[in-house]
Amino acid sequence: MQTDSTFAQARRIARTEGLGLRGLNKGLSATLGRHGVFNMVYFGFYFNVKGLVPEIQDPMLEFLRKFGIGLASGTFASIINIPFDVAKSRIQGPQPVPGEIKYRGCWKTMSTVYSEEGFLALYKGLLPKIMRLGPGGAVMLLVYEYSYAWLQKHWW
Repeated sequence: MQTDSTFAQARRIARTEGLGLRGLNKGLSATLGRHGVFNMVYFGFYFNVKGLVPEIQDPMLEFLRKFGIGLASGTFASIINIPFDVAKSRIQGPQPVPGEIKYRGCWKTMSTVYSEEGFLALYKGLLPKIMRLGPGGAVMLLVYEYSYAWLQKHWW
């Protein structure tokens, strides 16, 4: 079974639903909120905590210090931004009643989920997200740190 390419799917959505917030850009506010909140917390937490925890002379322990702070950054950012992720998934996914739009707009969707399903529904999928973005966040920041240090040493 062959599935359409991403471009073919985007073209189909644009043709049938349009380019606006009900079509190709459906869930834009929740997606921007998800990424904006994640990156604000992720980078803000990392660089602030990194400045508070003293550097260690032993290279392996310094690596583990940076890894630990990166892991905490990715985990904390995931916990803070998951309500936006839940809203994005609800807006972009199939609606409960076909032909009826229940989830519309980031804040309204979060409010609907909270009032109908409770606070914990805003955190559905948190554990798999942390399992992916905690270590992934640590690895990304380590690559950044060591690449930046190498570039500073060899190019500046």
